[in-house]
Order: sequence, then C-alpha cells, then structure tokens
Amino acid sequence: MLKVNIAEAKARLSEYLKRCEAGETIFLAKRNVPVAELRPLRRPVKNPRPAGLCNDDFRVPPDFDRPVPASAYAEGDAV
Repeated sequence: MLKVNIAEAKARLSEYLKRCEAGETIFLAKRNVPVAELRPLRRPVKNPRPAGLCNDDFRVPPDFDRPVPASAYAEGDAV
C-alpha cells in the first residue's frame, strides 16, 4: 500500500499504473489526506461456463406459463 500526493502521481502516473497492474493499491492524497484509491480491476473470466451446462438436469414443466388462479392473488396462498 503506497500513498502519494497528486503532484507526484501526475509526474509518475505510468509507473504507478504498472504497479497497480501488478496488484498494488495506491492511495492518492491531497495535502497528505487520502482522497482516492488506484487499484487493479478484476480480470474477466477467461473460460466462461459453456452454454447448456445443466441442460440435462433442468426441465421446464409444460404448464410453466399457465395462468395463476385468482384465489392465489386474493389470499396470498401458494399455488
């Protein structure tokens, strides 16, 4: 964790960005009072889950989109 004043950060921004890319958090200060934080972003997942991963485990019932009885709305009962 490094704390730098704004003038120094302006002069050496490229260096601080490299350190940030390496995983370091840098606090930017105004008159030695921290006002901002420069930190690395999370990298996107390189291997996302394949589409249809649970294709055989989950089935939508045929009556999934059937109308809900009015009594369920009026009484708040479970369908």
